[in-house]
Amino acid sequence: MFAPLSAARRAARFAWFKSGLFWRTFLLMSALTAASMGSWIGMISVFQRGPQIEQTAQLVNSVVTLTKAALIHSAPEQRRELLFELVSNEGIRIFTLNEDDIVEPPPDNPLMPEIAAMVRERLGQQTRFSSGVNGVPGFYISFSIEGDEYWLMLERERLAGLSGVQWLGWATLVGLLSLIGAALISSLVNRPLARLTAAARAIAKGERPAPLPEKGSQEIIEANRSFNQMVEDLAQVEKDRAVILAGISHDLRTPLARMQLEVEMANLPQDAREGMQSDINQMDAIIGQFLDFAKPTDAATFTAVNLSEMLADVGREAGRIRDLRVRIDLMPGVHVMGNATDLRRVVNNIIENARKYGKTPGQDLTEIDIVLRVKATGHGRRAVIELCDHGVGVPEDQIGQLLKPFTRLDSARGQANGAGLGLAIVERVLTRHGAELTVSNRQGGGLLVQIALPLAG
Repeated sequence: MFAPLSAARRAARFAWFKSGLFWRTFLLMSALTAASMGSWIGMISVFQRGPQIEQTAQLVNSVVTLTKAALIHSAPEQRRELLFELVSNEGIRIFTLNEDDIVEPPPDNPLMPEIAAMVRERLGQQTRFSSGVNGVPGFYISFSIEGDEYWLMLERERLAGLSGVQWLGWATLVGLLSLIGAALISSLVNRPLARLTAAARAIAKGERPAPLPEKGSQEIIEANRSFNQMVEDLAQVEKDRAVILAGISHDLRTPLARMQLEVEMANLPQDAREGMQSDINQMDAIIGQFLDFAKPTDAATFTAVNLSEMLADVGREAGRIRDLRVRIDLMPGVHVMGNATDLRRVVNNIIENARKYGKTPGQDLTEIDIVLRVKATGHGRRAVIELCDHGVGVPEDQIGQLLKPFTRLDSARGQANGAGLGLAIVERVLTRHGAELTVSNRQGGGLLVQIALPLAG
């Protein structure tokens, strides 16, 4: 049943990235990070506002007071040198305030009104502020010495905190780092689950996945160890079933062959001989159905099958049967991935089921239509086989019973030999091929069976 598949292992490496659980975890962690950052920035803004206003106002007051005192108490011949020192070392410039100065408004800063109020409490309400005088940008504060008005200009960098652009830049950087961390954490959390899901999906397709790594947290180790043990147990069950099937085929059919020979050799009336031969053939057919139903479909045997040619061949063989009339309408060159022998068995089982139960009313034969087309389905473009008869069909409320093992409808009892496994075998094989099987009544009478198979390539 199982076969190693390197492609499945390669796909499993990135299955966590495509899983909905990964993205859900990632989005939740991202939302939590964004909310935390927003709260953090809000708290900093609230608690930093007061100290920043007070610190800036204190700086302005100190610079203006010290500069004013230095100018007042310095000798007139040394003031030029003092002003040069202030510009060179402290970045402070002193200009005479004139009436015709072109004065720009104070800096557009949310903290400026409160800073100005605190400075005016110390330097006087007549203190003025400007972001530029006579086209020269800077941070200007006015002061007076013995009735003369002056501008003191500070470099803006000494007073500027983090600007909105800087805040945005830092927030973006922290946000990106947080998203990368969220992606890494989400992948670490979801990768073991995605790996387990991919392995379970491989088992459902009839493949044997590579053993899951038994590392990580204790819960992951236990889950992977149990899954690996389950895979080994399933593989052993498949081996045991193969041996059992071989034994059944040998141990039951060998006595049937001897019985068939003894019936042929025995001196029996013709009616008795035919009745016993019919019973032996029925037993052999039932054993064959059981074996077909129990036989696994190995995905490792799948190859590109020319479905058009196979159906044409099956149709020609069915057309040679005396009580069958087959009409074929096939699209050429349609290839699917599968086991050619199993797919042929599927089509033959459906045709045989129609031959037994789908005879055309008023005639002693069965008319069967075989159509092949490539159509768009909910799972993409697929090869769609339609096999239908022109019989009386099946009651709508009993169609669902057709695919159940060991089930035969009341209308079919006594009409043919078998164990009620024909369509159950069909569904079992098609499930292994990843195909869709639909059974319905045909417009105009009869049963319609549709099979949608994945295209090769």
